[in-house]
Amino acid sequence: MQAPGGPDEDTSGGFEFGGWTVPYFDDFSSNVMIQQLGHPFDLLLGRKTYDIFSSYWPLHTDPNNPIATALNKATKFVASNSPLKLDWEKTVQLKGGIVEELKKLKQSGGPELQVHGSGNLIQTLLKYDLVDQLWLKIFPVTLGSGKRLFENGPIPAAFKLSESSVSPKGVIIANYARSGKVETGSF
Repeated sequence: MQAPGGPDEDTSGGFEFGGWTVPYFDDFSSNVMIQQLGHPFDLLLGRKTYDIFSSYWPLHTDPNNPIATALNKATKFVASNSPLKLDWEKTVQLKGGIVEELKKLKQSGGPELQVHGSGNLIQTLLKYDLVDQLWLKIFPVTLGSGKRLFENGPIPAAFKLSESSVSPKGVIIANYARSGKVETGSF
């Protein structure tokens, strides 16, 4: 999941394949994103993703761009204990005990919280059972190295497929909803 959007996005660990999703992005993928962003939501972002997004999306204000409009309209909650420039409209910094802050935020009755990118934050969400849905996009490529979605010990959890489709370029879009504990059996 490292550096999907561009060559200089995240080269940590010597990662050489930044921008690896770009050749697979098409009208189908764009429509999936528009659908996912097409209802009320707020963003929950890690610091690095916030820095990337906030350097790009506030500069794109064309009302005919549904992705830019949705991202700019959303409240952005940024999980970071480091000093943060809050110059992207509707940005709130979450600091201190991030897990407790996230639990409060989830229980606040606000709109859906979406996380895009934010690999380190996702690891925390998975570890502390704070994920209700996974909207996965599985690309027909192996990168060998780089950051992984299920890297640092997420809790065991079961999910149920709620929707799936395949793009013309072979990207599998699979949406999963949390469905309880892991069940086991024997053959």
